[in-house]
Amino acid sequence: MSNLANTIKLLLVDDHVLVLDGLQARLELEDHIEVIGTACNGLEALNKAKALSPDVVLMDVSMPILNGLEATKRFRDEQPLVKILMLSMHNEKEYILSLIQSGANGYVLKDVSSEELIHAISTVHQGGTYFSSGASASLFTGNMPAANQKEPLTKRETAVLKEVATGLSNKEIAQSLNISVRTVETHRQNIKNKLEIHTSAGLIKYALDKKLIE
Repeated sequence: MSNLANTIKLLLVDDHVLVLDGLQARLELEDHIEVIGTACNGLEALNKAKALSPDVVLMDVSMPILNGLEATKRFRDEQPLVKILMLSMHNEKEYILSLIQSGANGYVLKDVSSEELIHAISTVHQGGTYFSSGASASLFTGNMPAANQKEPLTKRETAVLKEVATGLSNKEIAQSLNISVRTVETHRQNIKNKLEIHTSAGLIKYALDKKLIE
């Protein structure tokens, strides 16, 4: 069994009870994941999150009362430390971008394997971002509007930003670039200050706008 301190406290949100039951049954097989609650709409998710303090919210987009997009915006305002992983059948670029802009930490299509979903949950929990292959294909296809001109980044900052945009955690970036985690954190803060972008989702959009990822 995993150390309790490393267990991911997960809140599941979907308006289909069968989907919730299936997700809960599968994810509870993982030693490092604890499903601490379920909700059927965004408003219920916000209220349960306040009471249960999840690490990650795995949330559908299309729901009654309060959909996933609006719920994510409210999570960012009211409970900014909670990681939001969206689960959806939609793979249109503009649809996904709207979720990124709202502050989601990742976007997974409902056709992914359970193994990929578990990896996505772990990635966002560790501070990374995650997009399933189908979502990434939609994001990285076609032309993106040019971003506003900001103070240019150094080569090292650009390298770090590319790694951030691919969803790596600070530890993984440090290993990839052969630098310390503290150095990654410093570069990341400098990037945010230079670009005046203060969320991981915003950094991803900037990287897409600048075509730093092909």
